[in-house]
Amino acid sequence: MSKLFPLIVMTAAGCNAAYAANPNHPAAGRALSLIQNHRAAIRASADDRYVTRDVIVDADGTEHVRFERTYGGLPVIGGDLVVHSRNGKLRSLSLSQKKVLGLSTRPSLKSDDAVVVAGTEFGSDFAGTPQSGLVVYARGRGAARLAWQVRLSNEGADMTYIVDAHGGRILDSWSNRHTAAVTGSAKTLYSGSVSLVTNSVSGGYEMRDPSRGGMRTIDGSNSRTSGQVYKDADNVWGNFSTSDPATVVGDAQYGAAATWDYYKTVHGRLGIAGNGKGSYSRVHYGRRYSNAYWNDSCFCMTYGDGDGVVLGPLVSLDIAGHEMSHGVNAQTANLIYSGESGGLNEANSDILGTMVEFHANNAQDTPDYLIGERAFLANVPGSADQRALRYMFNPIADGRSPNCYYSGIGNLDVHYSSGVANRFFYLLAEGSAAKTFSGVKHYAATCNGASVTGIGRAKAEKIWYRALSVYFTADTDYAGARAATIQAAKDLYGATSTEASRVAAAWSAVKVN
Repeated sequence: MSKLFPLIVMTAAGCNAAYAANPNHPAAGRALSLIQNHRAAIRASADDRYVTRDVIVDADGTEHVRFERTYGGLPVIGGDLVVHSRNGKLRSLSLSQKKVLGLSTRPSLKSDDAVVVAGTEFGSDFAGTPQSGLVVYARGRGAARLAWQVRLSNEGADMTYIVDAHGGRILDSWSNRHTAAVTGSAKTLYSGSVSLVTNSVSGGYEMRDPSRGGMRTIDGSNSRTSGQVYKDADNVWGNFSTSDPATVVGDAQYGAAATWDYYKTVHGRLGIAGNGKGSYSRVHYGRRYSNAYWNDSCFCMTYGDGDGVVLGPLVSLDIAGHEMSHGVNAQTANLIYSGESGGLNEANSDILGTMVEFHANNAQDTPDYLIGERAFLANVPGSADQRALRYMFNPIADGRSPNCYYSGIGNLDVHYSSGVANRFFYLLAEGSAAKTFSGVKHYAATCNGASVTGIGRAKAEKIWYRALSVYFTADTDYAGARAATIQAAKDLYGATSTEASRVAAAWSAVKVN
């Protein structure tokens, strides 16, 4: 079922736009007509159909309509496209599908057998009933394949497997975890004393924010209150310590509110899906669970309390922004969580989560380009030597993430292949000269030996977001990201602008040419 989203005005440094996912929007009809007139360019077959996902209209009348492709009634993974037009004339296309589809939609492998194949990889301890359905798998340069898309999950994982519907081979896999108003106060673990909008209920208050789409925080533990929205008698939450379970409730809700405010103020986006609906957070998940993730199926974030030895609760501001930005990606480009697109997916969350942190500018969690450093128990805030989950300015500091692009980078775990895009963004925003944030020296020696001058965070974040929401598709790779961000810079600042040339220079500095 198509979702209907309200029309929202978006302002972006000289490029005003409106967007909506309404399939009845006039721009959608015009784009469909252009598809029919340019079938060869979009690799269209007689059995293709196109479903509108969203519409963005620039102030100058340029229309960007995103479509999902089906073939013989089946979803096509890697077949999505964006039609860019103005005054009824095609300007360009964004798509990854390499060839016209021509294959049978009749499987020789049964659905139950595909589940068994996926189960050998996932393990037998999945919860509930596995989900499976036929799809056309059209990622990469090889021939498209009929496949079963199988989803298996338990407390520790939620995975999608693409199983060849004839040979039974796993073609791909990825994780689905990209992990009446009143004003209250919270004594948080990482962000100090903060104000929060809560909801007045009989007998006290609940951690629900009516001013931000009803976003709320629930108990994710295995206690008797599991699944319930947190409540409090005096609307003062936590005590700056994990001795009070409500402390991290405040952190999670503060992070969600800060992320909502960032997308609304900077990008004109009202909520993760752009429809004014608030997501929810669940905290105290699992036991000694050292992770956090976004799950689009529940439209929610999940936060573990860490192992208590190396990591504390993973509810810091940048982690909250990171996880919710997975949700924004799912509603826009929907970058597939494997290969180079998976690295870009993770980088997108690091980039925009970091921009949430800079936008909030919290005095107790000062902004920087370290990811998740507040969760490390041994770290001293403001010290020069701090551990982090990732280092955007110098990805290799984690021992696994490369600083420079190479042809096999898509074979890495997506949390490591993200490093190249993270470093690109750092160079674009800040340049290659040494700087200090949160007491930590940030430096970014380039891969090509050139010096890079940054354009500032305000411009860099708008360029990245426009590329994500207008030009990226599900299977965008690093080369595609370079082209998309250069085009986004041209849209925002002019075809011959300094900003566009510096985007190109920043990509070249990480060897994406």
